[in-house]
Amino acid sequence: MADPRFYDELEIRDPETRERELFAALPAQIAHAKSHAPYYARTLAAVEPSSVKSRSALAKLPVTRKSALIELQKDDPPLAGLAAAGKGELARLFMSPGPIYEPEGRRPDFWRIKRALYAAGFRPGQLVHNCFSYHLTPAGAMLESAAHALGCAVVPGGTGQTELQLRAISDIKPDGYVGTPSFLKILIGKARETGADISSLKRALVSGEAFPPGLQKEIAASGIDAYQCYATAELGLIAYESQAREGLILDEQIIVEILRPGTGDPVNPGEVGEVAVTLFSKEYPLIRFATGDLSAILPGQSPCGRTNQRIKGWLGRADQTAKVKGLFVHPAQIAETVKRHPGLGRARLIISHDGKNDVMTLEAEVHNADPALAAHLAESLTAITKLRGEIRLVPPGSLPNDGKVIEDRRKPA
Repeated sequence: MADPRFYDELEIRDPETRERELFAALPAQIAHAKSHAPYYARTLAAVEPSSVKSRSALAKLPVTRKSALIELQKDDPPLAGLAAAGKGELARLFMSPGPIYEPEGRRPDFWRIKRALYAAGFRPGQLVHNCFSYHLTPAGAMLESAAHALGCAVVPGGTGQTELQLRAISDIKPDGYVGTPSFLKILIGKARETGADISSLKRALVSGEAFPPGLQKEIAASGIDAYQCYATAELGLIAYESQAREGLILDEQIIVEILRPGTGDPVNPGEVGEVAVTLFSKEYPLIRFATGDLSAILPGQSPCGRTNQRIKGWLGRADQTAKVKGLFVHPAQIAETVKRHPGLGRARLIISHDGKNDVMTLEAEVHNADPALAAHLAESLTAITKLRGEIRLVPPGSLPNDGKVIEDRRKPA
């Protein structure tokens, strides 16, 4: 008999078995993307799918960044050739701010979020109050389809209209809430103020924004057991929280890499970098899709018994582009500067202002602070960015493990 603590047996697979099965399936997914998605037919033209069956092989493929979607979709509307299904084969097409357009396939729980709902305590037969938006953006549909797939009914609350929401909760008595944590806080506060009865809400799955410890404690004090998940409109579920509350556990149907910002290079274990996902979706077969979000892989397994890797959660944004003296400086340029000098560890470009001019200082970790290396590094920085900068060589481990490649210390005007 299946263990009721887990949604399915996939969550407690031997880690080596999981890795082996994911990479055994990867060549066919890449072949499918090349055959059915025009974008990948172009970008992976030189790739032999059967050769991509390890992390090292995957790391050689090009990265597609979410930040590039707006321009890509302008050039090739509506989905930039990334979809492997025609418009008539899709259920819906959404528009997120940007605008960025995202598809929904016709499969139940297309975004695979029912696993996160289950981990948050939702069970078949319950009623879910859904306060994610239903207007153009997909969040409302993402959670509704997951709840239906799990066997739950849904109150389509949407956003805003706090008093009407409270009336519905008081009358219908849903078992749990899904939405942003900040709106749940508003509902709790307004219910306390007006005397509305929301005591039926015993659990919540929140997403869409940060869920800091202070807010977690405040919601827990109201009697609601709230968990968070990390998902995007393009990728669906990436990771979710369990009762162990030690990081977010990766979904079972994706491959996640943590990349040095601005590059396609995986970071060392435990380092902060940009989350990139390869998605096993027939309709939207995204390969090395970089989200723009920073996180890091946690060591070991979750105390809850699930065996998949965990990430720390959201640690900031990877796009740290800054403008200096009229020119944009990108993380990829700093990565290219460092690559020209083997033996360097982490590096960070610090941008400051001396009262008259912008000042760039590249701090780089190295075992031996050789003045000649500093001079060569300065030459590379200028050649790549077209801007002059100072070099500061520091011992290994000196720079913070926070994923920052460019740190802008200038005060806003």
